[in-house]
Formats: sequence, C-alpha cells, structure tokens
Amino acid sequence: MRFTTARATTAWPGAACAIGSAALFGASTPLAKGLLGDGAQPLMLAGLFYLGSGIGLTLLQLVRFGTHGQSSEAPLRRANIPRLAAAVLLGGALAPAMLLLGLKNTSASAAALLLNLEGVATMAIAWLVFRENVDRRLLLGALAIVAGAMTLSWSGGIAVGPAALLIVAACVAWGLDNNLTRGLSAADPVQITLIKGLVAGSVNFALALSTGAALRGWLPTLGALAVGFFGYGISLVLFVRALRHLGAARASAYFSTAPFIGALIAVVLFSEPVSLALALAAALMGLGVYLHLQESHLHDHTHTEMEHEHQHEHDSHHQHRHGALDPAGEPHTHWHRHARLVHAHPHYPDLHHRHDH
Repeated sequence: MRFTTARATTAWPGAACAIGSAALFGASTPLAKGLLGDGAQPLMLAGLFYLGSGIGLTLLQLVRFGTHGQSSEAPLRRANIPRLAAAVLLGGALAPAMLLLGLKNTSASAAALLLNLEGVATMAIAWLVFRENVDRRLLLGALAIVAGAMTLSWSGGIAVGPAALLIVAACVAWGLDNNLTRGLSAADPVQITLIKGLVAGSVNFALALSTGAALRGWLPTLGALAVGFFGYGISLVLFVRALRHLGAARASAYFSTAPFIGALIAVVLFSEPVSLALALAAALMGLGVYLHLQESHLHDHTHTEMEHEHQHEHDSHHQHRHGALDPAGEPHTHWHRHARLVHAHPHYPDLHHRHDH
C-alpha cells in the first residue's frame, strides 16, 4: 500500500512532554538546594527523591486502576524484562554509585559541568548505535542547547583523573539507560517509572545508610518525597512519553534545558542575580530549541509488516480490524498488526518511524 499524507509538521506532543519533564526536573534543583540547607546528606536526599517517585507513582497507579479499571496504556510484558532490567541496573544502580565515588574527589562545580555529558552521551548513542536520523540543523540545535547548559556550570578547568572519569562513566550509563528506555516507551510510562524509582531509590537509600547518613526528621523527609514525586516521578513519566514520540536524541536535547529552568527558578525563589552566564545560556538554549521545533523531516519511507501493542488511535498508521475482545473507544491498547505501508509525511523517530535512511 502506498499513499501520501498531508499533515502539518509539529513536535506535539513530544516536545511539550520533554520540556515539561525538563521544567519539573529543573525546578527540583533549587528546591533540593533548600532541603540541603536543612543539613540533609546529598545521597540520602537522592534516595528520598527516587523513593518519592516510586512510592507516589505506585499510589497513583492504584488510584487509576481503582477508578478506571484497566489502563488504556500497554502493560510491560515478559519480553520487556531484559531491557528494563538493563536500564534499571545502569541508570538506577551503577550510575548513582559511580557518581558517588567520583564526587568524593571532584569539586561541585566540576561535577555539575561533567554531568551535562549525560545529554551528549544519550544523543551520541542514539545517533551512532541506534541509528536515529540527524541532520545539520538538528545537530546544531543540540550543540547549542548543550553549550548553554555548560555555560551555566562553567567555573574553570577540570582536572582529568579517575574521579572525573567515574562521573563521565555515570553519564554514559544514564545515556544507555535513556536509549534502552526508549525501546520500552510503547508501554505504560507510569509503570516503567515507578519500577525505576523504587529500585533507584532503594539503591541510593542503602548507599546513604552505608555511609552513615540519617533521616533529618519527618517534615524534611516528606518534603523530599514530594519533590521526588514531581521532579523525578512525573518528570520521568513525561520524558518516557517524549521518548515515544521523538526518540532518545531529540527528547534528551529538549531535556537538557533543565539546568537553565532550574537557574531561572532560583533567581525567583532565592533572589539570585541574573548573571551574564544565565543570559548567554538563555540565548543558546533558545536558539537550540527553535532549531529543533523547526525540524521538518519528510521523505518517502517504508513501514515493514509488524505486530506490537501500545496506546493508539485509528490514524493513518492504524487501519486495522478489531476482534470481539478488543477495547472500544479511543485511545485504547491492544495487540495489533501493521501491514506494509509506503508513504510520505513529516515525522520523527517515534514508535512507527525507526527506519533506515
């Protein structure tokens, strides 16, 4: 089958999800600064953030099922377990541990600068390993966003040594985690995120206890759990949805605006001065986001015959018959088959456009 669809090019809803994810995570940074002012240990705080994400989303999932019954999202299946386990191991266990070891002998400013490499690692792995398409405009936009993030955290040179390399390794692990999670993005984002939150929270909490850290009282603990629910949990749910619609590289580029959003919130909450670095970062990130939003990737492409399960509506990519047991109403989720299709329209490397170029 071959036809051409005329559809306006738009990054909706992927870009909105990615920027919303960045905004929530960026907001958690100045709030974390306030919590650290109460004497909290950074690793204990990270554990509480992740646990707040996992516990909060577990409660949300129970409410969803109790109110609406079966979710319209596809559940994780047995075939997803190896990829999910690898993502959780890399992003929830190994990366935080490597970051902790690296931070012991690295200044906070150097660590902040190095942590921007997570976005670089995610994009590089997406382009070089998983073969997501990229053009000159998109690459320039990504570089502008990353340069803006680095501008905010730059305070001088970085001594290259084992500690710095551990932080770089943590960023690579998170980059792999993001790309592996992209392969899971057809499934329920809440289910994915709560599993990652509970595992990562347990690992960080255990590491904190092993270093002698302790809880600082019920009020700061509840505050940290709440920040974790929104800044880590809801943020990651939105990021997984962005992965579904945009692919790992584009979603990560938008998410790299988080440091700027956090710095902007700090100006408002803590009356921090508007620095030249903040203004330069705003210009670079604004340029980068503009270049990404202006992307129009259109060409004849082939959808090979395939079967899978995810939330969908009956658009040009979903012209299939329903069985007696398939759900009514849209959007809905069920196992469905795609016939071979050749057509042209603006698209991103989403669930249905992971083809060669």
